[in-house]
Amino acid sequence: MPQKVSLSRLKLGDFRNYAALSLDLDARHVVLTGENGAGKTNLMEAVSFLSPGRGLRRAAYADVPRVGTAAGFSIFAAIEGMQGDVEIGTGTFGTEEGQARRLRLNGTNAKAIDELLDHLRVLWLTPAMDGLFTGASGDRRRFLDRLVLSLDPDHGRRATDFERAMRSRNKLLSEPGADPVWLTGLERQLAELGIAMALARNEMLGLLAALIDRSPDDGTFPKADLALSGFLDGEWHRPAFDLEEEYLERLRTGRWRDGAAGRTLEGPHRSDLLIRHRAKDIEAERCSTGEQKALLVGLVLAHARLVADLTGHAPVLLLDEIAAHLDAGRRAALFDIVDDLGGQAFMTGTDRAMFSALGDRAQFLTVADGQVFEGGPGHG
Repeated sequence: MPQKVSLSRLKLGDFRNYAALSLDLDARHVVLTGENGAGKTNLMEAVSFLSPGRGLRRAAYADVPRVGTAAGFSIFAAIEGMQGDVEIGTGTFGTEEGQARRLRLNGTNAKAIDELLDHLRVLWLTPAMDGLFTGASGDRRRFLDRLVLSLDPDHGRRATDFERAMRSRNKLLSEPGADPVWLTGLERQLAELGIAMALARNEMLGLLAALIDRSPDDGTFPKADLALSGFLDGEWHRPAFDLEEEYLERLRTGRWRDGAAGRTLEGPHRSDLLIRHRAKDIEAERCSTGEQKALLVGLVLAHARLVADLTGHAPVLLLDEIAAHLDAGRRAALFDIVDDLGGQAFMTGTDRAMFSALGDRAQFLTVADGQVFEGGPGHG
């Protein structure tokens, strides 16, 4: 059984619509209910900043501080984490616009935001992800990269370095008389990073597929078949060195084409995640809206279980407006699955009655106008 990771305290300063907030939490799930616009998702977003990156909204840090404040935002959390109890402080703390946020662990400055992954893994599902199957391929790549990052902390750094090298190559190709030695050096870097990124993605899909295959098929949330397409298709059985040399050669021979296009036309940045509804054997984008939601929920839950299995610690789950499009039976089944994962989940909704099947497994809080109050089903 995976060990539990949970928040026991959360404090916010000048974060979105919260001037100041201090919450004491227990190890149970947390249900946040209230009217639309009250600040439920803002609170979830704050928890999502306990992971690397820009949170569940992918917001620019300058957009996060409360309107009207001249300072930055701050988040403090006391956590029973993967390495024991830890106090995490993060935010911009009044730094100049454009600067990266800071991180303090037990009062000491951390070297990198990635150190958060030593203490907890935070996964989320939001209404903005409902268009994952029908939206742009870039959305699916970002979704997959979040899955990979939860198990491979170096993946984000590789992706950042790849993008930086690709921009440099694109700029060099736009200039007359580009230095071929410099180009070759950038392309070697792209080949090494690009193949490492693609291999990490493929490994994640393989692990996830194996877990999905082993999972019971109760029909509550349909199983998905997953594949990558658009970059070195059919070549992934070959050794990594051979794949790097193949990609390097394609970059070299594609210089004129890429220069004319103004961008690099081949690489892991062009891949697409293909998702099929296994039982119906159809592409996810052709499923009904309800089927797509159930498929996405099932995929996120499968990934959460994979993270728990491989790290030995259950992730913290953020499930925004999770109950809105599920019937009572599916909601009850969802709560049982989430509880069985062994972690702490934060869930939001406008109607507390939709979460009644959780019973005393959850701490119920009401959110209104940037304030949070204790209360649950049966409370006024």
